[in-house]
Amino acid sequence: MTEFIKYRGLLLGLASLLIMALVSGCGGPVKPAEAPADSKPALVKVRYAPYTGLNGLAARMGKDKGFFAEEGIDVELIEMKDSISGLASGDVDFADSPTTNAIIAAGRGAPVKIVASAFRTKGPFYLISKPEIKKIEDLRGKKIGISGFGTGLEVYTRVILQKHGLTPNDVTFIANGSHNQAFASLESGQVDATIIHEPFVTLGETTGKAQLLARGWDYLPNFHTGVLTASSQFINKQPELVEKMIRAYLKSQEYAKNHQDEYLDYAMKSVKIDRAVLAAALKRESVLWENNPAVNADSLHDTQRIQLEQGFQEKIYDLSKILDVRFIPQK
Repeated sequence: MTEFIKYRGLLLGLASLLIMALVSGCGGPVKPAEAPADSKPALVKVRYAPYTGLNGLAARMGKDKGFFAEEGIDVELIEMKDSISGLASGDVDFADSPTTNAIIAAGRGAPVKIVASAFRTKGPFYLISKPEIKKIEDLRGKKIGISGFGTGLEVYTRVILQKHGLTPNDVTFIANGSHNQAFASLESGQVDATIIHEPFVTLGETTGKAQLLARGWDYLPNFHTGVLTASSQFINKQPELVEKMIRAYLKSQEYAKNHQDEYLDYAMKSVKIDRAVLAAALKRESVLWENNPAVNADSLHDTQRIQLEQGFQEKIYDLSKILDVRFIPQK
């Protein structure tokens, strides 16, 4: 019995020491595991519809460079022909949009707001024709591609013609799509001239398949063509992300403009065109690459007035129902 008591006391003593060790650890209670000091908050998903084609490449490059992630955004780029409808339906949160589409939609009550100007606001549109057509007056009785009826491209075409003594009744307008489609319609003879974007102007000149008749911004210098838009739901629920999206967008555009060789390398991955042609096209449009997010209310008023005169808008809309520019980053 004496031996049992002795060993029992020894066992109890060892158990007590073990319990104390577990509780005290290295001088204190056991703490829950902590996150590493260099861990970052999770990125917030934002669905963004950039411009299609060359016009949206800088934003795509910006995503790959990590500019959106630096703002805490996991940006999902979504291909969409009608960005305004995408915003109104909730399919996207943020988008590049034609100014006139945004004005009319928001003016009519769609849950969409203009939050900043895009990287350029003057129309990067060009009227080109078959080589044998030497001047705009020669377009009388000809077929002209206008991308789509009711678009800003049609407005530019109408104004260019009118300033050279022609009316829409003097020509035949054809909806011939944009970019590759529009250029192909000129090559095939479906149209005699078309309003189009770069790099197809430079491509037409280089190959001898087309010549430049007019630059859009020479005829409508105050017609506003590009804005950044957001859905009202996105603005109301995550207002802090609106400013971050604008900031990442601007960073992307500024980087692309200031690193032309790298931008050209990036563009060549998706634009199947000669590098020299693309470089010349970008050089021609450098004057339009403003990167100024401010929205000029006078320009929006002039844009609406021109739309009204051309029959593309039924009235002048109240800009207070269209604009929400409080998120433009302050330099």
